[in-house]
Amino acid sequence: MDKKINEQMDRLRAMASLNWNGRRETGIARVAMVQGAIPEHELATVYEPMINLILQGGKSMTVGEQTFDYDPATYFVMSVELPAVGVIRPDAAGAPYMAVALTLVPSILAELIADLPPGCAENRGNAFSVAAVTSELLDAWTRMLDLMTHPDDIAALAPAYEREILYRVLQGPHGAMLRAIAAPDSAMARLAAAIAWIRRDFNLPLRIEDLAAKAAMSVSAFHRHFKAATSLSPVQYQKRIRLMHARTLMVAKGSSVAAAAYDVGYESATQFSREYARLFGMAPLRDAARMLAHTRNC
Repeated sequence: MDKKINEQMDRLRAMASLNWNGRRETGIARVAMVQGAIPEHELATVYEPMINLILQGGKSMTVGEQTFDYDPATYFVMSVELPAVGVIRPDAAGAPYMAVALTLVPSILAELIADLPPGCAENRGNAFSVAAVTSELLDAWTRMLDLMTHPDDIAALAPAYEREILYRVLQGPHGAMLRAIAAPDSAMARLAAAIAWIRRDFNLPLRIEDLAAKAAMSVSAFHRHFKAATSLSPVQYQKRIRLMHARTLMVAKGSSVAAAAYDVGYESATQFSREYARLFGMAPLRDAARMLAHTRNC
């Protein structure tokens, strides 16, 4: 790693270090930090559109059939809501995982892009990727996190630092992806609207024709764009949301397998158990018991 980048990362780690496990809001709008162990069912979830910068340790993200590994030399961008399975790990010396994230808001991106020259890079249709950090991006993050110790400055300065972070990402390999979600008539923006509908009503029957109409696409074009963006078909996307939500119901709320299955929209508990085991590697009752035992032992 470049010496300057290494020094910047050390400073960010010192600013973000917490005597606490899990996710924490920073007091800065849309900026959160994560450190240490995270419950397994919270890592297999629907991730919101975000820029995620790893400060310490590493993380693997599996979206559809694709798995991305990233570490303190890289950052991860999701431009739409995606069901994904994350695995975090400490660094080589055993220091806990640490990361900061900025939630993406298309309207803020659109305002920034309106002030920039037109982008030249072509968006390949994907809604997630990994890229190497730059010194300029880390500088912007440093200014943002420094506001945690100057809370009176947040209202005046955080919006400017947020724009700077977004600007640096727009200059990098993810620039075309961010421009695509900020343009209201782009295929990606229309897909995001359809995805929001699936997310809201995930327990209802899925009608692809209705979704395609909402996205102003033919059914075949909708399938093609959806798969390119999310690495999943619309049906697979809904299924993963259902299974992840059911897992949370069983672990966090103590729901039975049958109750969780019906709550998320399955008509058959047998089908639910079969598809759950296919995604998570074991039957739902056994999986929930395993995670609950791990939580009690932590």
